[in-house]
Amino acid sequence: MKKYSIEVMEVLSRIVDVEAVDKDDAIKRVRQMYRNYQIVLDDSDYKETEISVKDEKSE
Repeated sequence: MKKYSIEVMEVLSRIVDVEAVDKDDAIKRVRQMYRNYQIVLDDSDYKETEISVKDEKSE
């Protein structure tokens, strides 16, 4: 038998509208909101699951 390392990755995503002077400022504002827990992604933000082989080892 072989041993496999399998990665399971769930993707969460949300669109956030924010007023800002330019796109860099908008990204900065949303990052700050995310760090301050004003934006918290949850199961309603679920988009997809990816499962992939990361490593295969012979025994």
